[in-house]
Amino acid sequence: MQTRLPDKAKHIAKSLELSILFEVSADKPGNVNLVTGFEGTRYEHFLASAVAAEPHFELAARRGIAVSLGEISLHNVGLGSIVKDCIADISAWQYGGNTLLGTIILFIPIAVAAGMTSTNEECIFEISEIRKNLNPIVEATTPEDAINVYEAIKIANPSGLGKAPDLDINNPDSVNRIIKENVSLLQVFQIASNYDNVCFEWVNNYPITFDFAYPHLMEQIKTFKDLNTAVVHTFLKVLGKYPDTFIARKVGFGKAQEISLMAEEVLKLGGLGTSEGKAKLREFDLMLRKSSNLLNPGTTADIIAAALALCVLGGYRP
Repeated sequence: MQTRLPDKAKHIAKSLELSILFEVSADKPGNVNLVTGFEGTRYEHFLASAVAAEPHFELAARRGIAVSLGEISLHNVGLGSIVKDCIADISAWQYGGNTLLGTIILFIPIAVAAGMTSTNEECIFEISEIRKNLNPIVEATTPEDAINVYEAIKIANPSGLGKAPDLDINNPDSVNRIIKENVSLLQVFQIASNYDNVCFEWVNNYPITFDFAYPHLMEQIKTFKDLNTAVVHTFLKVLGKYPDTFIARKVGFGKAQEISLMAEEVLKLGGLGTSEGKAKLREFDLMLRKSSNLLNPGTTADIIAAALALCVLGGYRP
């Protein structure tokens, strides 16, 4: 009997959807998980968001395939409109507020890049090839992409947005300037990259995701043979090295650095591998949750989701 080959775009979309489910299922400190949430935002809101996002991942992948076949140019991929429509669908399918804005901004270029990347019959991707395709994608973004992402941000209405030094989203003149001055989405994210690690990833070809989070996650999966432990340890490792910019925008970079030091301390004690580490992790989690969501390491969670996406695209199966 002939083996049925997977539909590449559907496979990419399912891989990204699964990575979101993996990320929210892990018992990471200070984040929504299976048993603990925040007021108004719980686990089921992320489940609904992941399902709502899946068709948009497929569309992005199909645009990437079309680019690889020469059917469309990179300038016509429409990253911004895919992000906006995805966030609108997520908002329509759940009432938990902003669940995945940062993750979607990271994922849509990955979906396009995976679509552009050749793969084997089992749809296992070479991760380095996906990364090579990312730079041309973000460099080809347009002012229209920027305007659409501004609209997506307004739909998601994230907390801790802060005020941008230029082209602030809350300034009514920003959109007019984007059009008049021909400012691409990449240029907008270059402005924000100093204080937002999602934008930093975009501008610099995802260094935290590819060079740090993904290799550590794969190593932890091999060591512990347990996805939750691997995700939690990688989350702590990333948070320890890169202070969370979502927290920094809310309460200042100094406090974000303090939290990074605490994450490092949990790992020094063994994390989930020792009783001392487990006790310190519980203490850390409780401290973060007492803050009424001010100390939620949300940007770190977005980067962990992206690292999980690379794992799944690279062939990881639980």
